Amino acid sequence: MKEEEKQRQQQEYNEYVKQVTPTRNLAWAMCRAFIVGGIICLIGQFILNIAINSGLDKDTAGSWCSLSLICLSIVLTGFNIYPSFAKWGGAGALVPITGFANSVAAPAIEFQKEGQVFGIGAKIFTIAGPVILFGIFSSWVLGLGYWIGGLLGIF
Repeated sequence: MKEEEKQRQQQEYNEYVKQVTPTRNLAWAMCRAFIVGGIICLIGQFILNIAINSGLDKDTAGSWCSLSLICLSIVLTGFNIYPSFAKWGGAGALVPITGFANSVAAPAIEFQKEGQVFGIGAKIFTIAGPVILFGIFSSWVLGLGYWIGGLLGIF
């Protein structure tokens, strides 16, 4: 009898989860991500073209473009515009450099009332920290593998 009760509770729970889980249209979500990512790329290309036309070389213009997109993302995060943009656009707004800047700025803005050290300093990399950590670690592992491969004559 206990087993039947467990199964009934599990079935009720599964039905509840199905009711409260939002349904998404995958095709529409992909279209929104494409549109938002495209707009970000369009803005970046516009900044890059302006920088190149003002006489900067390609590398310097690319740096200015990246810095401008990061600054724009942080300003829009500060005015609480970028989170709405990211919610609508999904991965299209979260994957580019602007999404990474948003993930660093948002916790810093949210916890600034707790002070410079315990607020901003402690919480600034809450979301971006794991990305930085695993990015650096995987680069190290791949670099070590490449170095060993070079010693063994594989690469």
